[in-house]
Amino acid sequence: MRKFHEIAQDDEWLQLRMGFVTSSNFATIMANYGKAFGNPAIQYAQRVAIEGVTKRSVENYTNQWMERGIELEEAARQMYSDMTFTDVAPGGFMEFGRFASSSDGLAGEGMIEIKCPKYSTHFERLVKGGADYTYKWQMVGQMMCYDRPWVDFVSYCPDFPIDKQLYTFRLERDQAEEEKLIGRLNEFLTVVDDYIKYL
Repeated sequence: MRKFHEIAQDDEWLQLRMGFVTSSNFATIMANYGKAFGNPAIQYAQRVAIEGVTKRSVENYTNQWMERGIELEEAARQMYSDMTFTDVAPGGFMEFGRFASSSDGLAGEGMIEIKCPKYSTHFERLVKGGADYTYKWQMVGQMMCYDRPWVDFVSYCPDFPIDKQLYTFRLERDQAEEEKLIGRLNEFLTVVDDYIKYL
């Protein structure tokens, strides 16, 4: 049911994602939980349907913060490895049925999810602690897809003093949360399949 691809996040990776419901979009699907899917989720279902049928991307959006994340990710991964004395392997791409995920790194028995935010967002994590739960469902989905017991949320901002540049918080796998996610994802797949019928 699971199939791992050791692949970098390049054009081949983009092609591989076509037609899968990916963990980076799980928060959009979980929005309005218990109610009808919102317009962002409906548009994503249409995108998954189109890309799955045509094997061509209909959207490849980036912004300055996404570009910043790509630029700083390797430095964050290395600092995490140095601070935790943990070797971090490439996350690749994991298929899990019709769902998929791309981890930022496999660390020991777990994995890491790296964010490289602006200084104010990083400061908020240092003050409040915990993880940025904007990414909660992405991380729950990563643990589900990779079948791993934990994910370390990593916030990295090189604008800070060296000992405050990296912040980590471990999110443990939660069966109840995972079942909640799976139920909603299966509902979402029926929407995707309805759109596929039109194509």
